[in-house]
Amino acid sequence: MFPPQCSQNSLISSLSIRALREKVREDPDFLFSYIEEIYKVIEKHEHQLRAYITVRPKEEVLRDAEALLKSNNLGPLAGALIAVKDNISTSGIRTTCASRMLESYIPPYDATVITRIKNAGGIIIGKTNMDEFAMGSTTENSAFYPTLNPWDLERVPGGSSGGSAAAVAACEATAALGSDTGGSIRLPAAYTGTVGLKPTYGLVSRYGLVAYASSLDQIGPIGRYVEDVAIMLEVISGHDPKDSTSLKVAAKDYGSYVVDRPIKTYRIAVIEEMVEEGVDREVMAVFNKTLERLESYGLSVEFRKMPIIRYSLPVYYIIAMAEASSNLARYDGLRYGLAQEVEGRLWTEVYKRVRSMGFGKEVKRRILLGTYVLSEGLYEGYYLKAAKVRRLLYEEFMRLFKEFDLALSPTSPILPPRLGEVIDDPLKLYSLDVNTVPINLAGLPALSVPGGFIRGLPVGIQVFGPHFSEGWLLNVARLIEVAGK
Repeated sequence: MFPPQCSQNSLISSLSIRALREKVREDPDFLFSYIEEIYKVIEKHEHQLRAYITVRPKEEVLRDAEALLKSNNLGPLAGALIAVKDNISTSGIRTTCASRMLESYIPPYDATVITRIKNAGGIIIGKTNMDEFAMGSTTENSAFYPTLNPWDLERVPGGSSGGSAAAVAACEATAALGSDTGGSIRLPAAYTGTVGLKPTYGLVSRYGLVAYASSLDQIGPIGRYVEDVAIMLEVISGHDPKDSTSLKVAAKDYGSYVVDRPIKTYRIAVIEEMVEEGVDREVMAVFNKTLERLESYGLSVEFRKMPIIRYSLPVYYIIAMAEASSNLARYDGLRYGLAQEVEGRLWTEVYKRVRSMGFGKEVKRRILLGTYVLSEGLYEGYYLKAAKVRRLLYEEFMRLFKEFDLALSPTSPILPPRLGEVIDDPLKLYSLDVNTVPINLAGLPALSVPGGFIRGLPVGIQVFGPHFSEGWLLNVARLIEVAGK
């Protein structure tokens, strides 16, 4: 089931990566037809959705396709058109972070994930809209314009990777890259009926990702199908010496986990605090039905309490904002950011002008709060205490996954909000991430997969597990995907 923008167009535009690869191998010229179809979708719907900040000219993409075919090395992506969140560095393609601060910035280099996508035969189609510097959950904090949800143009697509998820859902790209600091891949996936994966921290290189909160940020794939996400993860994962947080782990065939049967008799936990107060009844109805489907495969599901998880949201925002205030200090108009005439002016005047003009309201709020919790006299009471609770949360998860293989929750406690519904209330906005931020704090992998629909709107199911359990996540996600067809 696809949103109207996808289903109204040729079935060519909704092909999976595997189907596209098979067709291109049979008839290489099919790739040109495929590109033409995707651009027809963009021309027809992008003026409404606004999923992209920058779309590459079709002629450039066709030239890339021609060069790929001449190389006789299609690779696992075989010409798939990949949309990239606009905080990931792309050589020669504008990278704005959806901020006036970087409105004209064109990077001189590719992020490691972009290099790997190109080497695997993928073609970058454009850069997608996002919440400014990845700070938000609705893609309304973009300095340029909000992105709309393909399922309902009066609702948000989630954030901060809302443009990437909307482009994939509406068949304006084959697959996409997003970044996830506290749910920024999984929440948009849930709200747009796509599949989004946040890998284990360090599994995918962050080299070339514009930092928000460095101990939490992680690049990951978004696709229409579980198998597409598995293929993308296989391409972009692996050690990178350019990233000091990159882990030395052996390559995996993630596609081998995407089968229509459980590869083991999983023991699945449901943390009671993630399904109690605040979760919409209709969302819970879809979630409970998903549990029943998994039990029909012979998997066991048990409920467990984890009281400390209630502290995740405040802990996350203290740590994330503190790191953001540090990472964004470089945007001063002298080294990075808006260029200003500085001769004869005090540095304080330059900084004030650059940051007043360049940063939006939400970014300023998070920088101020981050600076506050790091200030003398408050550091121990806020940041240090949050770091200690983070460690306790991590240890609780480690205990949980000694007894269970995986855990499940609703990705979001509510359906996609309407435009403007939560953007002016920070507490409502931040609470959208209540089920996703604990995963980032512990560095765990997590995936959102469509579990069903309520009044035509998708509901995402979050599957998460111990470090490096991405294969199991993909296997269970595939079971949910098959059961929903």
